[in-house]
Amino acid sequence: MRLKFKMGKYWVEDNWNGGELRRVQTLSGGETFATSLSMALALSEKLSMGAELGSLFLDEGFGTLDADTLETVYQILESLRQQDRLIGVITHVKALGERLPQVKVRKSPEGSRLEVEIF
Repeated sequence: MRLKFKMGKYWVEDNWNGGELRRVQTLSGGETFATSLSMALALSEKLSMGAELGSLFLDEGFGTLDADTLETVYQILESLRQQDRLIGVITHVKALGERLPQVKVRKSPEGSRLEVEIF
């Protein structure tokens, strides 16, 4: 997919369907999340103006992804982590959470505490 600005509106060029132009409102939840992630990564690189951006935090959105797209997103996050970037992910998707190092917050009447699990 490719995002285009045409006639004062944003469109998606759907390369799975011969380059058909679709309104952005027709994107599924998973497509919207993947597109938003791609745009955030591209904009962060562009706006950094040469400064190193060492972290990225994502809050949910993974529940809308099918298994193949979830795997693609995981591979992207893993490649960023291998470039010494800190990637913070908040998710309730067990399949993703099990593959990532975790910081868990445990609440109790005495207060909250953190548990860090690094693979």
